[in-house]
Amino acid sequence: QVHLVESGGGSVQAGGSLTLSCTASGEAFDNYNMGWYRQAPGKERDGIACISWNGESTYYAESVQGRFSISRDNTRNTLTLQMDSLRLEDTAMYYCVADTSLWWFNDRAPDYWGQGTQVTVSS
Repeated sequence: QVHLVESGGGSVQAGGSLTLSCTASGEAFDNYNMGWYRQAPGKERDGIACISWNGESTYYAESVQGRFSISRDNTRNTLTLQMDSLRLEDTAMYYCVADTSLWWFNDRAPDYWGQGTQVTVSS
């Protein structure tokens, strides 16, 4: 099992940047393929970025491709999402997720979720 705690959310103006972090504890961090989901009010949760256990492969939703960057540090058990050129539609609760499978290609949601951190983008 792994426990995930997100940080770094907040309010930012459109066009600005934010960096989200996720710290993992429990089982070995590099057992897990990690990533981020988000959920906007009234909408479904969507996976937006995924990184393989060794950091060699990354995947992005089209909505964030070229603006967001996911990375991980397996020596510090941390996951990071750098968000640039933020838009109003990026406003959502952002969740750190983990799964031993490469969940980006699964039909099911990842096994482990953090509690979420709110990102609000204003004009």
